[in-house]
Amino acid sequence: MLTKDQLDDIRQALSVMKQGGVILYPTDTIWGIGCDATNPEAVAKVYAIKQRVDAKALISLVDSEAKIDFYVPDVPDVAWNLIELAERPLTIIYDNVRNLAPNLKAEDGSAALRMTKEEFSKELCFRMKRAIVSTSANISGQPAPRCFAEISEEIKNAADYVCTSRRDEQDNERASSIIKLTSSSEITIIRE
Repeated sequence: MLTKDQLDDIRQALSVMKQGGVILYPTDTIWGIGCDATNPEAVAKVYAIKQRVDAKALISLVDSEAKIDFYVPDVPDVAWNLIELAERPLTIIYDNVRNLAPNLKAEDGSAALRMTKEEFSKELCFRMKRAIVSTSANISGQPAPRCFAEISEEIKNAADYVCTSRRDEQDNERASSIIKLTSSSEITIIRE
């Protein structure tokens, strides 16, 4: 159950994202840089903060199977089994993704989505009513911070809003596993 402070934190983050801003927020894995995944200008800001070329697509979080269906017109049946059976957060790169900012998609039209089950990020996605970018809170090529304390001041200062929830956690979370799943159910492991 989220506290009043966490719900206020979510409201602040939503307000910023709905105006095209970028947030730093706790996810089901490590802290993420986030924005409205349907807003190309906001997505461009995230690439600029990370100092990363947009040829390397970013991950987006969703809160439900219905949202996956909204963004992926033809979800292979095996995807639902993989999501249900995964022992840790699983990001899946799907073919022919729709309804996301064009600069979130790879050249082949694929994009990475993860259905979060963690309470804070799930509620944030639910209330946003659309996918939220979730890329590690670091400059591209530098180590990903495993907790809030490891995020650089440069990244913190670049965000339009920094969530206050879960800052004290020292769990040293890991990034998600990533697989590429084609429309014909062919699986390629990208990151274990």
